[in-house]
Amino acid sequence: MTDFAMPPFHKRALKRPAAFAALLALGLALHAGGSQAAEETLRAGTAKLVKGQVQVANDAGERALQPGDGVSAADRVLTGPDGSASLVLRDGTMIVVGPNSRMDLREFTFDSTTYKGNLVVRVVRGTMRMVSGLIRKTRPEAVSIETPTALIGIRGTDFIVEVEPTEEAAK
Repeated sequence: MTDFAMPPFHKRALKRPAAFAALLALGLALHAGGSQAAEETLRAGTAKLVKGQVQVANDAGERALQPGDGVSAADRVLTGPDGSASLVLRDGTMIVVGPNSRMDLREFTFDSTTYKGNLVVRVVRGTMRMVSGLIRKTRPEAVSIETPTALIGIRGTDFIVEVEPTEEAAK
């Protein structure tokens, strides 16, 4: 049996495309992972349960909210007469928005390493139930609820806010 020896420069030429392809694949994988990580960083939470007519509005427009969809700081959740939505934020906070409601997620930041962050929610009309998560446990003063007539600092863990419709809330 004859052993065909390949000249050294041919061996290097064959190895380089493989190395290039491996580096390219690694770069693409890191880029895709980085995009997902960036999306997770921007995502405040996830819709777990959605019933009836529920919309999310922000600077990019308005869309129907579906289970599994992300919600971000600056999103407005609008529910119709038969609508409700259950959201879970990254710190474990659970928010349920009732029928005929408008809830604005005005601010959400959370560091999963230190459990520090801020949460500001504005209930313009309707009902909202909140079970607070890690942000409230580490810094209660970092969680607040705004309504058209009051600013509420949160000290408890499970509560309901109800706001009667006003002319401002109708807008």
